[in-house]
Amino acid sequence: MSLRVEGITREQHLAFVAGRSSVSHMQVPSWGGVKPDWRAESIGWLDGERIVGAALVLYRPIPRAKRYLAYLPEGPVIPWHEGDLRPWLDPLLLHVKERGAFTVRMGPPVIARRWEAQTVKDAVPDPAARRLGDVEPDVVEPGAAELVAQLHRLGWRRSADGGADGFAAGQPRYVFQVPFAGRSLEEIRGGLNQQWRRNIKKAEKAGVKVVEGGLDDLPVFYGLYRETAERDRFIARPLDYFQRMWTALRAEDPERMRLYLAHHDGEVLSAATMLTVGTHVWYSYGASTSRRREVQPSNAVQWRMMSDAHERGADVYDLRGITDTLDESSHLVGLLRFKAGTGGRAAEYVGEWDFPVSKLLHKAFSLYMARR
Repeated sequence: MSLRVEGITREQHLAFVAGRSSVSHMQVPSWGGVKPDWRAESIGWLDGERIVGAALVLYRPIPRAKRYLAYLPEGPVIPWHEGDLRPWLDPLLLHVKERGAFTVRMGPPVIARRWEAQTVKDAVPDPAARRLGDVEPDVVEPGAAELVAQLHRLGWRRSADGGADGFAAGQPRYVFQVPFAGRSLEEIRGGLNQQWRRNIKKAEKAGVKVVEGGLDDLPVFYGLYRETAERDRFIARPLDYFQRMWTALRAEDPERMRLYLAHHDGEVLSAATMLTVGTHVWYSYGASTSRRREVQPSNAVQWRMMSDAHERGADVYDLRGITDTLDESSHLVGLLRFKAGTGGRAAEYVGEWDFPVSKLLHKAFSLYMARR
């Protein structure tokens, strides 16, 4: 098989991903509009004139040089499990090198291991388990280990630009997902743990109302989000980031992004954003106030989003990143427990990978990132 990589139109890109259920929201053309500091390009792998793979590439310039980091977040969309990767990755490297890239970073959308919710719950108090990776997985996905070995043989190296506690600046290594395919909404609700079911009932009894919001409601969401960032000790994105997300994603598809707000006694107590590509739905950003937590607005928002996702035919409800630390003293373990209460599965991706097109510039860039 002889493939070539070249730029494709937004329409060609969307047509290619339209029939695929496992495409990330970071691998559709509109995601480029969310990242104004990056130059976006849609590329395709062509077998003759037929597009057989696609990706959104984001190019980030380095200071005082016309060279770029080429980043494929949660991509590319190629057949990762169909044997030799060289015919796919070699033309990618050639293409981005011609565009001035000194390093390529990609995040193969390939899951290596999975842990059931009960396994995660049992592991948290276990003193022998310090991190999720120490815990025996319930499922080891076939082919993932060989894919990792093949990337090493081809000169790719796992990205060192990861965050503490398992969170990374780009693609999260560990996520929590609830399988929806083939399950009724009643079965999904039955899979929630007892605390979740009780909290949903509390919210209903207390009169919490969850409604969909619009662009004009983003400042309300953002106020809660800033409060959440201060409470949970993470750096908040600016309001215009969410406004760009809303405008860019919904211009491509009105179903791509939704905003949900939980009202109680005239006040918004919790809010969250939901993203959809095909049959994969993500809980993207969540926010809540510390006031009136007893009426359980966050559980109410999540259940409304899960219900809507199921109604629209979702196969997966993805709660995105979780910590891999199991240390009960970590403030992130509470979020892990919250997501595990959905009865889904923790999953580990193979991670993000770098290829140094220019070893000198790649090393300099790595040192710069390490010192930031």
